[in-house]
Formats: sequence, C-alpha cells, structure tokens
Amino acid sequence: MSYEDYKKALKLGQKEYQAYLSKGNYPYLQVLDEILPNTSVEGEVNLGLVQIPADLIVGTKSAGRRTAFAPNFMPLLSSTSEFASKWSSLCDAHLTEGIRDPIKAYEFMNQFYVVEGNKRVSVLKYFKAASIPGVVTRIVPKRSNDKANKIYFEFLDFYRHTEINYIYFSQEGRYKKLLSILDKDPNEDWTEDEKMDFRSLFSRFQTAYNAKGGKKLPITVGDAFLAFLNVYGYETSKNKLPAQLKEDISKIWDEILLQKQELPVDLVLTPKDSSKKAPILTRILTPSSKVKVAFVHDKSTETSSWTYGHELGRIYVEETLKDQVETCCVENVDLNNADMVLNEMALDNNKIIFTTTPQLLKPTLKFAVEHPDIKLLNCSLNTSHRYIRTYYARMYEAKFLIGAIAGALSDDSKIAYIADYPIYGTIANINAFALGVKMINPRAKIYLEWSKVKEPKADYIHSAEISCISTQDMIIPKIPSRNFGLYQIHGDQVTNLAMPIWHWGKFYEKLIRNILNGTWKVENSDKAINYWWGLSAGVIDVIYSQNLPIGTRRLIELLRHTITIGEFNPFSGILYAQNGIIHNEANRDIPPEQIASMDWLLENVIGEIPKFNELTEEAQALVRVQGITPNDNFKII
Repeated sequence: MSYEDYKKALKLGQKEYQAYLSKGNYPYLQVLDEILPNTSVEGEVNLGLVQIPADLIVGTKSAGRRTAFAPNFMPLLSSTSEFASKWSSLCDAHLTEGIRDPIKAYEFMNQFYVVEGNKRVSVLKYFKAASIPGVVTRIVPKRSNDKANKIYFEFLDFYRHTEINYIYFSQEGRYKKLLSILDKDPNEDWTEDEKMDFRSLFSRFQTAYNAKGGKKLPITVGDAFLAFLNVYGYETSKNKLPAQLKEDISKIWDEILLQKQELPVDLVLTPKDSSKKAPILTRILTPSSKVKVAFVHDKSTETSSWTYGHELGRIYVEETLKDQVETCCVENVDLNNADMVLNEMALDNNKIIFTTTPQLLKPTLKFAVEHPDIKLLNCSLNTSHRYIRTYYARMYEAKFLIGAIAGALSDDSKIAYIADYPIYGTIANINAFALGVKMINPRAKIYLEWSKVKEPKADYIHSAEISCISTQDMIIPKIPSRNFGLYQIHGDQVTNLAMPIWHWGKFYEKLIRNILNGTWKVENSDKAINYWWGLSAGVIDVIYSQNLPIGTRRLIELLRHTITIGEFNPFSGILYAQNGIIHNEANRDIPPEQIASMDWLLENVIGEIPKFNELTEEAQALVRVQGITPNDNFKII
C-alpha cells in the first residue's frame, strides 16, 4: 500500500515540477543557505518545540536533498530508488503508529527550512497534515525599510504575546487591525483557551476558504480571514459551523478579492457631473413614487453638533429634491440596536441609507452584505470595503484658510488649536491650520490640545495666556456658546472671527443625484470607493465674521480661489515635522492618500498625538474604527 502511495506522491511532485518549470520558476525546494548570504542577520533565537504550519515549510537548510523534492515537498526520485523505499517505510510507520519524532528546522521570515526530517515532512504533507511538530531556531534579520521586513517585525510583536505562527499578512498594519477587531491589547499575553478558540475558528475558515478557491488568490489566508472578521466580527463567528462559514465567505467574496489590490481604495476627489444622464439601464426609474432615503445618526441633534449638521443636510435634501426623494432619520443608534434599525429601514422600503458616523461602519457593512439591493453609504474616511461606499470632506482646505486668518490676527504669535479625535483627516486638519498660520506669521506657534483625553497633559490656553483659539466647528443647539470656530478672547469678551462649515446638504444632494441618474453604477469599481470632496465641490467653505479686516478677507478669498480651482495645494513643497524630520520634496504636492493618513505634526505645532489609552472611552471606540494608521493604500480618481 505504501508503495502505491509513493507512486501517487511522485505524480504530484512531477506535476508541481512541470508547473514551476513551465512558468520559468525554480522547480525544487528553496535552500536557506543560499538565501542568507544576501541578508543582514541580527541573530538567532531558539523557539523550542512548536507546531509548524505545513504550508509554511518551504525548503531545506542545505542544498543536499533539494532536488529530491518538488516545491510542494512531494518526491521526484524514481519509485525503484532507495529513497522511495525509505519514504514508503516511513509511510507505513505513519499509518500504523504515527510519526512521533519532531523535525528540526530553521525559521526565517516566517517560512521554515528543514534541517532534519525532509522525508517526514513529505509524508505528512502527502497525508495533508495541517501542522508538523518541530524544534525550531529562528533567524532574525536586521530591521530595514523593506516592506516584507516591516511586516515580519509586526509578526514578531504579535508572536511574542500569542505564540501564533500560522497567520500572516501581505500588508503592513494588519496585525494591529486584527488585534483591534479582537479587542486585545497589543501587549497582552493570550491564554491557552484564547489561543485554542482562535485556532479553531481560523482552521475552519481556512478549510472553507480553500474550498472556495482561495489558494488561487495572490493573498494570504490571513488577509482573507481579516476581511471576514471585519464584516462578521470574531465573537459572533467563533461557534459557526463550516457550512455557515462557507456561506458567509461566498457572500463577501468581493470583499476578499479586494485584499489582492495593492491600492484597494479609489479616492474620488471631485463629483461627477450629475447633469449628464447615464445610460438608461443604469438609472433608478421610479416614475410613480419617490425614492426613500434614510439617515441614521448615533447621537441626537440636541447633544451633538455633528448630528445637527447632518440633519441640516437631510432637511436641505428634502427641500431641494422634494419631487424625487422622501427622507427620514433615526437618532441615538448605537452598536447594540444598529442591526434592528437598519432592518426596519429595509422593511420600510428605503433604497438609500446614510449612516452618518464611523462608529456605525461595521453594522453598515454587515447589513450591506445581506442587502445588495440597497445603497449604503457611511460617513468615514479611508475604509476599504466593496459593499458600501464612504464619504467625507477635505476639511483641511478650510482649516488652512482659518489658519491664515489666525496668523494674520493673532496678537502675540501664540495660537491654540483644540482637536477632538485622532482619526483619519484630523491630523491633516491640524497641519493645514499650522501651514496657514505659518504662511502669514512664520514665527507663530500652534499649541495643540485634545478635548477627548482623560487627563489633559497641558493647559496651554491658560498657562501661555493664549487669546486666539480654534476649536469645534459648530455649536450644539441646546448649549449656546460663542466658543466655536476661530475666536479671540480679551478679558470676558469673545470675538468670533471665522468658522469652517460642512455643506452636508450639497454633499447629499450630489450623492443622491448620482444614484438616481445612474452615475453611481458608472463609477463602479473593483475597489472600494471613498468620496473625498472639498472646496471645489462646494461641500465645505469658510464663513467670515464682520470683524474680519477687509485686507485679510481679500487675502483669504484669493487663497480660497486658488485652492478651489486646483492651482494651490496647502501640502506642497518641503515640510518640516517635529524633531526636524523632512516630509515631501520641493515642487511636489503630498498625494491625497498620504494627507488622509497623515500621522505626524509640523514643527510649529507644540503638542503631540495622544496614545490610545489616554483617550476617553468614547474616543477609543471611534479610534478603533478610524484611528490613524500609516501605510494605508489608495488610488486617486
């Protein structure tokens, strides 16, 4: 029987050999000794006895036996050879009593190279063993700026607290995202039960994913698993049966395919001309009834200026498109009742649903997978999902203008900026404000404070006696105050100078028109679509106080015009960050994708970006979804 197994294994090896050869690839096992001379090594670490994922065993330490095996570790030597006889004997031992002796191997960049036990690996792989016990020595490379190196060191940080070696990613930042989904502290050691539960779900997912054809995709199983967890969550998936996992994977297959994109997000920077009609078959045709549009808010208009602004936008749409749409809204929706609310919206025949905060991103995505006939949009930035689209405004353009006003009117070159959440776009707003100030007053300093931290590190406004302050963009209707936008304080007198505004009504009008006339489908892409519009689209602006000097007003209008027509970008040329770090080059604009994910502060900003554990619980919930992470990938359209 074992002899017949060898002949079957030999055919598998020959098939793999020919497949590699036909593509011009090396048809034998990789040899670690031939890889290391081209690598700078930091040192070695003894990992002891570990379970090695069989798929990650890719070669041998030395060149001695490499031509005896194809890249899949199936044999290549004749069935009459001594090698075949030994392989068959080992096969018999495995079938009767099991292979008990661990192999010896080196791990390098989370791939394993066998020192002793090549035939054991071959036999166990033939019988589709998921893992193989081995005594492993890790070879640690020196740190570099190479992408693969960065991913590997992220893996090492993850492994240090989990001892999990079977999940790997193709992009930076994904171990951090995984831990965020699992609600685990990066520095927290996992219990044995946690490791067992995670491995169980991952193994079931891997089986279902491979059955769907996942091995053919140029991504790791870890990439696909992360996309799955992004939609369905971890706790709700832990006890799913293989059949349910297979069904769920089929539903989100487009989301998984998105992981193979080097640039998974299309940033749409300008709206399409909605006056041009798309082909008739792409339009929503409703001759006898209005299209129902729902808005879902996580807070109320009485407690949140953000919700208040979006409600003004909904009312604007209701009036502007009164012959075409009918709108409704629901307030105070959180993660506990979002599924129920969205299902009620579907039952009420709403065809377009806007969820107006990043906190509702995950339930929106999950709902969209189950309701492909409904258009779902979430107000957030830098989200790579195929089943929903996201929208946000380039508020940094308005903040630059506000900064220029502050630089012109500040009495003492000290200006305070109060930010709220360290999420995508927020750091760009701070830096754009600082650039606006610097353009007018090169000596001015921006004193940065955060309103959503547990314990403020500094009270610059009082300690530095700052009178010019930029804070929240809008007031809360039930809490009247003059402390909003850009204002000055002299004694007890507050003088409002300017404020940036979000024209959510115009934003929603353009989005809805694009859906109604079919532009939505014309824009369809194999990538995630983020609408990130600015001054040129009329979705943001700056309102000036009558207290603004006419000369300053004229200067700001000139700057506003050049930004609107695309002749000027605030983030252009060499920029100096804190600690003297240089960003960008002369005569070059920072690309929009780098602006969106900006995670550094300019040299004229005094302050820092708060750490996660310094934030309030409310802020932590938002940062888990939208917190700034470097190295995110976009495509601009």
